[in-house]
Amino acid sequence: MALNNSSLSAIKRAQKESLLVREISQLFMKTAMDDTRLQGLTINRVKLSPDKGTCYVFFYTDKGEDAFQELLGVLILYKPSLRKALAATIQSRYAPELVFKYDAQFEKELRMDQILSDIQEQEKNLVDNEQKEDKS
Repeated sequence: MALNNSSLSAIKRAQKESLLVREISQLFMKTAMDDTRLQGLTINRVKLSPDKGTCYVFFYTDKGEDAFQELLGVLILYKPSLRKALAATIQSRYAPELVFKYDAQFEKELRMDQILSDIQEQEKNLVDNEQKEDKS
């Protein structure tokens, strides 16, 4: 089974994103240990632009997007040193530009889980009520 160029490209992109997640997470953890303001943030995922020149780093905090926006200025202050450290750790011609974003995907998943739990609970209550009515 031969792989075509797009398959190889997708595999290489996934490998590079995986490497970036690992390295950026480690660098960020070291930074967060030094600056306690960043300790509530976690890196959820990393996405490379099609030209691989920009790396979007998606953060999540349980305090919400407003708290992330307040910390964005602090993150931006650390961006040059993070990028320099990243360039030293990855084997690449250049380190991608880092762009920090809030990851609302996790909140959406939590809301979906809550909605599904509510529906399950409502269905259970309906069945329980029907069984009580049948016994009466």
